[in-house]
Amino acid sequence: METLRHAVEFLLHLDKSLAQIIANYGAWTYLIVFVVVFCETGLVVTPFLPGDSLLFAVGVFAAKGSLHLGSAWVLLTAAAILGDAANYSIGHFLGPELHDRGRLPFIKQEYLDRTHRFYEKYGKMTIILARFVPIVRTFAPFLAGVGTMRYAEFALYNMTGAVLWVTLLVFAGCFFGTLPFVERNFSMVIMAIIVISILPLVIEYLRHRNDASETAPDAAGK
Repeated sequence: METLRHAVEFLLHLDKSLAQIIANYGAWTYLIVFVVVFCETGLVVTPFLPGDSLLFAVGVFAAKGSLHLGSAWVLLTAAAILGDAANYSIGHFLGPELHDRGRLPFIKQEYLDRTHRFYEKYGKMTIILARFVPIVRTFAPFLAGVGTMRYAEFALYNMTGAVLWVTLLVFAGCFFGTLPFVERNFSMVIMAIIVISILPLVIEYLRHRNDASETAPDAAGK
């Protein structure tokens, strides 16, 4: 709980958090954001780490000259690609155990169920589209490794999704971050990004819940 509380505080005050990290660690900031993005995309136990909002914030600070835009883009793209690749490998390794048990003790089943529904709806494009959906972003490559997707095929979707995700959000931060409104209301903008990014999950959950409630009376009638 303490770790989660610190993560939430870091996320809600990302402008101050990242500014302090840059001030304290200088060039090591690139390694820090690399590790955060790698863990957020590569480890199924850390889906709570900042993703979209961190990329946007990096773009904002690059626009201000505190970070080098090109270096940040290359490192974050590499982190996103390597993170998904690691996640795929973990899924491939744990796949037999997941098939045998039906679940894994350290993974919330609801996260796997949500990601399964994305796969059912979007197929292999899930690897690209999931980049823009928190939690699903973390579990999509894991399930790709558990399933039958060949790594060469996965790698193509992985790299495409990583480039699109990092480019859109970092350059959005770089372009919009210097606007006076964004500078004055940075925390609100970050919250808006978080809300927009989780909106597909909320819609999917409500739709699934509505389908389940409609199916229940039919089953009872039979």
